[in-house]
Amino acid sequence: MDIFANRLRERAHQLGISNSEAARRAGLEERRYGHYIAGRREPDLATFKKIAKVLSTTPNWLLDAGEPMGGDKEKAALFERLRNAAATMTKEELALCVIQAETAAAKR
Repeated sequence: MDIFANRLRERAHQLGISNSEAARRAGLEERRYGHYIAGRREPDLATFKKIAKVLSTTPNWLLDAGEPMGGDKEKAALFERLRNAAATMTKEELALCVIQAETAAAKR
């Protein structure tokens, strides 16, 4: 579960929150969450889904599962960063981002 542990730390960093804050948001004791970020334990399915939700990401991303974007890992990583950022935006910010993306795509 090294990937899972690394992704937990990475996502908290992307959100600008501490691991203890991530634990609090997920309704978990800091010590329990610490086992997950250290790779010593794995959460049950319900806890895993709750963690993904409070970190505004997908279970697949937390596990580095699947090969989105036709196997282009660099493009998939960029897409996931965009998706994670979008999850924290307001509807207005997201609408503006979509317009910018559509404009960039139309220039190709």
